[in-house]
Amino acid sequence: DPIVFIHGNPTSSYLWRNIIPHVDHLGRVIAPDLIGMGDSDKLDNTGPANYKFEEHCKYLYNLFENLELWNVHFVVHDWGSALGFYWSQLNPKRVKSITYMEAITGPIESWEDWPEVARNIFQAFRSDAGEELILEKNIFVERILAGDGKLSEEDLEIYLAPYKIPGEDRRPTLTWPREIPIAGEPDYMVAIAESYAEFLSTSDIPKLFINADPGSILVGNQREKARLWNNQREVTVKGGHFVQEISPDDIGGHLADFIASFK
Repeated sequence: DPIVFIHGNPTSSYLWRNIIPHVDHLGRVIAPDLIGMGDSDKLDNTGPANYKFEEHCKYLYNLFENLELWNVHFVVHDWGSALGFYWSQLNPKRVKSITYMEAITGPIESWEDWPEVARNIFQAFRSDAGEELILEKNIFVERILAGDGKLSEEDLEIYLAPYKIPGEDRRPTLTWPREIPIAGEPDYMVAIAESYAEFLSTSDIPKLFINADPGSILVGNQREKARLWNNQREVTVKGGHFVQEISPDDIGGHLADFIASFK
């Protein structure tokens, strides 16, 4: 059975490097890089309309069709969670389990539910200042990813590699924060997140919620709602948003136990 790892912003499949070895004997591991990220190609002639959720869906879901995926065990984080959750809603009979951490489990009702330390900077990304902050200054990768302070120089260099050139090469890392369904905007993402959250709350698909402590985005109201999802077990590991960099062995152990339980 395929074990499909989907990363989010601004990382790549490299995020899963220390977790995959825990489960690679349990199935066929697939860990793509999203378009314009990691080692995947950039799109041509891009602008503000590119790298939106629907465009990522088009490419990623086509990959899944080409690989003829069935009995999928999803392992998802950040925007990768939204992509995996939505595909699961569209193809429920093809999903065997979902493991998620620091995920977008539904619309975020207000900015009060977004981490206080990140509130101002994310509001700036969604304003006219976003282009300068990200396309010119590379703030998303250099401040938000590196800000955890847990990455070696070598690891940081690998994450930075796709975004070395100022301008459109960095566009994915700007579009993503503008897509977060928060305080009613953007409305199409609010509708999609509402829809998959409602599906997952009642779906029989087995779920493993890996709760990050202290965590970052899947806390407070968001976490309490996700805890009500049907057919779900929960474990807690240490870490902030990029919890895979802090507790890869704990995550890998829990994931291996969970996937092995289906054998």
